[in-house]
Amino acid sequence: MLVGENIKILRKRMGKSQEDVASALGLNRSTYSGYENNIAQPNLENMVSISKFFGVTVEDMLSNAFSDYTETDWLALRQRETGHHQGQSLRVLASKVTEDNEELVEVIPEKATAGYTTGYADPSFFEDMPTLRLPFLSKHKKYRAFSIHGDSMPPVSQGSIVVAEYVQDWTSLSNGKCYVLVTRSEGIVFKKVHLAEDRPGLITLVSTNVQYAPYEIPYAELLEVWRFVSYISRDLPDVKPDESNLLECMHNLQLDVKRLLQRK
Repeated sequence: MLVGENIKILRKRMGKSQEDVASALGLNRSTYSGYENNIAQPNLENMVSISKFFGVTVEDMLSNAFSDYTETDWLALRQRETGHHQGQSLRVLASKVTEDNEELVEVIPEKATAGYTTGYADPSFFEDMPTLRLPFLSKHKKYRAFSIHGDSMPPVSQGSIVVAEYVQDWTSLSNGKCYVLVTRSEGIVFKKVHLAEDRPGLITLVSTNVQYAPYEIPYAELLEVWRFVSYISRDLPDVKPDESNLLECMHNLQLDVKRLLQRK
C-alpha cells in the first residue's frame, strides 16, 4: 500500500533510521517497521503523528505515490509547506476595534484559554473579552494579552499578563526568544523557542524553570504565534544577580543532552 512505501521514502530522504523515527514517535521499532513493510497499518492517531514528523499532510501520504515524485515535485511540496509557515495561505485573525477602527488589545483570561483554540478565528468569541491600551505599543501591529498559568517561565509568575505581537511568518521565529504559541493539542503555551537546522519541521520549546525539560512540537501543531513584548505582574521578580547565567547554562546543557540522545 501507499502508506508503507511513502513513509519509507520520507524516512530515507531525511537520512533517518527506523529506530530514529520510532523513538521520535514514541513507537517500538518493530511496530514502525511493520508500517513500512505493510504488515500493519497505522491507526489515525499514529498516522497524524507520522505526517507531522515528516512535514506532509495525511492526504498526501494516503493519495500520492512518492516513489513517482521527481525532484521538482519534492520542491513544490516543500514550497507549499513553506508558504503555509510564512502565512501565505489564509489565516483568520479575529479582532476587536474601536468606533474609530483602532485595534484593541484583547486580554485572554485564564478561564477563556481552554476555548481559545476553537474560538480564536470567531469574532463572537472576543465580544465579552476585556481589553487594554498601552501607549508604547505600535499602532501598525496587532497585539494580544494572555493570562499565564503555572510556574514554568519565571520571572513571569502565575496570573501574570503577557502582551505579545502577532507573527504572520512563522519562519521568522528567533532562537532564544519568548513566544506565546497557540497549539492544537496543548492549547496556549508561553516558552522560549529554539530551532535546529537538522530538524527543520520541529520547534524546541524551553522553559526558564529548569525543572521543566525542553520538548519538541511540529510546525503543523501551530495555530497562532505571538512574539513576547512585555508582561504585567503583581509580583516583583526574585532573581539573584548570577542566576540568569546559571539558568542559560542549564538550558544549553539540556538541549545538548537531548541532541546527543537523538543521534544514538
